[in-house]
Amino acid sequence: MNRVVVTGFGVISPLGLDWSDTWSGLVQGRSGVGVISDFDVTGIPVQIGGQIKGFDPSAVLPAALVRRTGRTTHLALAAAVAALHDAKLEIEPDAAARVGVIVGSAYPPLRAVIDAHAAFERRGFMGISPYAFTAAGVVGPAAEVALHLGARGPSASLSTACATGATCVGEAMELIRSGRADVVLAGGADDTLTAFELAIAARAKALSRRTGDPERASRPFDRQRDGFVMSAGAGILVLESAGHAERRGARIYGELAGYGATTDAYNLTVPDPAGVAVERALRTALTEASAAPEEVGYVNAHGTGTPLNDTAEIKVIRRVFGEHATTVPVSSTKSMTGHMLGAAGAIEAAVALEVLRSGITPPTVNCDDPEDPAMNFVAHKAQHHQVDVAVSNSFGFGGHNAVLVARRWTGGGDGPVR
Repeated sequence: MNRVVVTGFGVISPLGLDWSDTWSGLVQGRSGVGVISDFDVTGIPVQIGGQIKGFDPSAVLPAALVRRTGRTTHLALAAAVAALHDAKLEIEPDAAARVGVIVGSAYPPLRAVIDAHAAFERRGFMGISPYAFTAAGVVGPAAEVALHLGARGPSASLSTACATGATCVGEAMELIRSGRADVVLAGGADDTLTAFELAIAARAKALSRRTGDPERASRPFDRQRDGFVMSAGAGILVLESAGHAERRGARIYGELAGYGATTDAYNLTVPDPAGVAVERALRTALTEASAAPEEVGYVNAHGTGTPLNDTAEIKVIRRVFGEHATTVPVSSTKSMTGHMLGAAGAIEAAVALEVLRSGITPPTVNCDDPEDPAMNFVAHKAQHHQVDVAVSNSFGFGGHNAVLVARRWTGGGDGPVR
């Protein structure tokens, strides 16, 4: 099997419109969560979120493309363009059949559906945009990325709820490992920050109610946590076979060496308290990467700030890492970005890869009273560590689990997977 490396990041988050600003914000411990200002939140008990500020899709995309697509697709397209630029890669026609796209979202484009329905109510049939039908489909981000960039290899839109970004990256790995593609753009995008979507998430009691203190609302692993903060975002990674990347002299962030995917089959919204399937996903990813638990130098936790999820994740880390669980840095960057849903797993995989390169582990802010005081949650301030193996955990409603393991790149081209 081909080895898989990452050569480009395209990220749009509440902390910034590119990877540089997002990473800088994470290292500084800066929160991207604030009071919602993009729409009227009157009557909704949750009035905070991680909004994308200053994003103008027309600055990077053709006007006709912007008109026919919705906000989530705009984010995915802009992130994909940025990822290719970061990788210094152009998709040439003679190589396009070997370039794949695996991009998903946790939720359908409800904004497009809501807007089309409102237009129908106001003006009837002729009020509906001719683009409404395609804009309301779940395949939009993946299909539009492939169309805009000219990628003609395998493509798919996958959804595993909040694990979507990581699942897309993991399945893209498999395309390259098996030789079905040389390059895959993989990740996720979501913009669920509308009044309706905020209201239904709040009605489900999934969101933090710390409306008066937005920057301190996302509190992974803290005993006072009361739910996650919903955010918008997009994260696209450029994956390549190691040989392909080395032949073109690409800058390599790191190797994606392991992927584990499982399902709880326990409850639609509640994680299995024992974390049996999560543990199996983590152990599978480590085995694929030929990494012993004690080799892991950083864990980017799923860490949503919901009471049940964080407790279950702590239990799994304790079981898998044993004594090492008290020394390995474990942080949740959702404490600063909020939960970007389908984008989260891809952006957090980028975080894990950047930790390998920089030796900086971003903090878990707002972790004032950790549930497990013996563990190193990198509370409040970033830390410096030499990291050769990093883990990124992602879990979602429906019991979907996806774990990625990244290794520092030491060369070796298309040699066999360890």
